[in-house]
Amino acid sequence: MESNTPTSIVEETQDISEYVAHLQLHMSLQARNLVPTLKQTQQDSRQELLHQTQAYFEKFASRQGI
Repeated sequence: MESNTPTSIVEETQDISEYVAHLQLHMSLQARNLVPTLKQTQQDSRQELLHQTQAYFEKFASRQGI
């Protein structure tokens, strides 16, 4: 059984904070995909690269062990 020493409480709080940060990132990236665009515009290569990078990072972040 874990003791409730100040060190263990701080470590547990940091673990929870890290988990919440990852969850918020994942949720915000998911929400981005649910909002329709207001107008269709032709994407340039920078926008396409940004979209691909964000999608890759979302996959990477969602698959990290916590």
